Amino acid sequence: MMPSPSPLPRRLPIAPPPARHEILASHLARLAALNGLDGDELWQRVTAPFPTLRRRTPDPDSLAALTGRPAWHLAGALLELRDPPPTWEAFRHHPADRLPTLRRPPPRRQGVPALSPPPLPLHPAPLLDRPTRLNKPGPFTEPGHELLKAQRQHPRLLRRRGWAATYDAVLTAFMICGARWGPRGKLDTDSTFVQQTIWDIRSYTLIPEGTERQTFSSSRGFAAIYPEAIELAPLVADPYWRKMAAGNGAELDLFLTQVRHRLRDPDYQPSPEADAVAHWIEQDCWRPPCPPPTTFAAAPGHRKPSQLNTPISSASLKRHDNALVWFTRKRQCGNLILHHRTIHPVLIREWSIEMEQYAGAIWQSQRTAKRFR
Repeated sequence: MMPSPSPLPRRLPIAPPPARHEILASHLARLAALNGLDGDELWQRVTAPFPTLRRRTPDPDSLAALTGRPAWHLAGALLELRDPPPTWEAFRHHPADRLPTLRRPPPRRQGVPALSPPPLPLHPAPLLDRPTRLNKPGPFTEPGHELLKAQRQHPRLLRRRGWAATYDAVLTAFMICGARWGPRGKLDTDSTFVQQTIWDIRSYTLIPEGTERQTFSSSRGFAAIYPEAIELAPLVADPYWRKMAAGNGAELDLFLTQVRHRLRDPDYQPSPEADAVAHWIEQDCWRPPCPPPTTFAAAPGHRKPSQLNTPISSASLKRHDNALVWFTRKRQCGNLILHHRTIHPVLIREWSIEMEQYAGAIWQSQRTAKRFR
């Protein structure tokens, strides 16, 4: 016979403080691991069935009694306890999905690492295995310094423009850079060739040749162009520059000057074919930003501790294996980025021309109807 679970104490003997921006399920999982209890039972203890019987809402007073910490102290760190509720969409731009930071390993007394809401799957923070060394400036062949600099710029954009404009601008910038990072073509300028070479060098640094099976991930492909995407995103998010892009004559020339500067391509000129910038100018710049399709708070009852380590589905594993095989053969990260589901909201918008295949949608996102023809 299996031993019956130990009854829950009125107050936990070991109750470490929650991490900043930690989700409740993560904190309960750490409390359960340290005290030898069941995390889901703790979840039942500190939540109430509201607004429906199937959806549960955290009770700050119950959690305070269980941990011995004031409810206001817990609400300062745990997101679900905050009143008013936080802007969940903004946490898609959080630079790391695990807390504490990667500067030192989590203390042993904390049990499992603390988790914050899932961010956009493009942040390179979890990829930097040696953050102390990467704080030092280095040549452009070493991606660490540039990635850390971009990570400092990303929150500034979020504070200045808000989560909706930042979400749309960052993904649009990734789409533009991914479209420019393709096979060498006859229309490539010398500056474009240099930029693609820099991205190639970064990809070989993040995913060394011969180690693709161990080191490949889509996030590393995104990380290779992350500095340039964050450099371009403020231009896409700024209402003034969007107005300049929608204008004609001197206004458009002023916008294109900024594009050339941020893409480090002084020879850039809009083209009717294979040009994501020209398509954005013609079709998207004068329309509102695209919001994220889902948010963390939309999940029924958020999450229980047992749902934190959900196994990866077979479909996700199959997509990863297919991407790995394709990348190993051609090492074309640009096409990999354009096919990633993260880019879908800005590549296929509500007003986009419907295409039968996704490859057709990628082609459509890089051409213009009349403005630059």
